[in-house]
Amino acid sequence: MLAVASRAGHVWLALAALGVALLPLWASNYHLELASTALVSAMFALSLHLLVGAAGMVSLGHAAFFGIGAYAVHLLPAGMSVLLTLPAAALLAAAAALPVGALSLRTRGFFFLMTTLAFGQMLFFVFHDTPLGGGKDGVFVSRPALEAFGLVWEVPRRNRPTVLLLLNLGVLVAMYAGLAALLRTLFGRALLGIRANEGRMRALGYDTFRIKLAAFVVAGALAGVSGHMWAMAQAFVSPELLGWHRSAEALLMVLLGGLGALHGPILGAFAFIGLGEASNLVTERQKLVEGLVILAVVLALPKGLAGLGLRRRPARPAAPSPAGTPVAAAEL
Repeated sequence: MLAVASRAGHVWLALAALGVALLPLWASNYHLELASTALVSAMFALSLHLLVGAAGMVSLGHAAFFGIGAYAVHLLPAGMSVLLTLPAAALLAAAAALPVGALSLRTRGFFFLMTTLAFGQMLFFVFHDTPLGGGKDGVFVSRPALEAFGLVWEVPRRNRPTVLLLLNLGVLVAMYAGLAALLRTLFGRALLGIRANEGRMRALGYDTFRIKLAAFVVAGALAGVSGHMWAMAQAFVSPELLGWHRSAEALLMVLLGGLGALHGPILGAFAFIGLGEASNLVTERQKLVEGLVILAVVLALPKGLAGLGLRRRPARPAAPSPAGTPVAAAEL
C-alpha cells in the first residue's frame, strides 16, 4: 500500500522544504539551479508514482506528457501569465493522456508497459524534427510572465534562480499536498484497492477501468505541470523531453525513494540528482558510479530511502470498514 507520512513525517518534510527555501541565503546560482532541477524531477517522479505506487501500473510513456507540458510553453503565445500557461499545460497533457490511457488500459502487466512505450514514441516523433517541435535540436522559449491580477513582477536576471527555485518548491508542495488529500478520498482508497486485488474490487461493484483511466489522466496532467516548470526554468525545449529514457529515469527515482511511501519519489529525485552531481566530480564514468550506488541502495533498502523512516508498530486488530470500501493506506 502507498503510505502517506504521519504528522511527525510531515514535520520533517516541512523542515526539508524550509531548508530548500533558505538555500538562496548561502548557495551559489549554480546550486540553486541544480536544486530547481531536482524539484522539477521530484514533481515528475511524483506524478508517475500515482500510477506505479497507487495503482500498480508501470508506464514507460509518461515522459510524453512531461514533454507536452513543456512544449505548451513554446506553443502558447509569448508573454502569457504563468497563471494561464500552467493550467493550459496541464489540460493539454491530460487531453493527450485520455486517449492513450483509454487504449493502453485494455492491456495489463508487461503488455501495458509496452503499449505506453509505443504511444510515448509516437508522440516523440510528433515533435521530433517537425515544425511543431522546432526541429530535432529543440528551440529556446520565452518564459511565461509572473503576472497576477494585472500586476507584473519583473525579475532581474541575478534574482531569477532564486525566484524559480521558490516557484518550483511551491508547485511541488501543492502537488504533494493534493495527492496526499486524494489518496485519503474514496477514489484514492479504491485505487489502492485495485492495486491490491482488482478482481475483488470489480466484484464489489467498482468500475475499475474508469478509476484507472481517471488516475492515468490525473498523472498525465501532473506530468504536464512538471514539464511546464522545466521549460520555465530552462527556457528551452527539445523532443528528448518526450523520450522513453526520461520515463525510465523517473521510474528509477520512484524505486530509489521507495514504492511504499508518497514522499519516496521526492527523496529519490534529490538523491538521483545529487548522486549524478557527486559522481561527476569523482570520475568521468558517471553512469557506472550511479549504477553501482543505485544497485547497492536497492539491495540494501528494499523499501527505498523512505524505508529508513519506517518503524515497527505492535499489531492491533483492524477496525471494521464499511461494506464495499477498501481499507485506507497505513501511515508511516
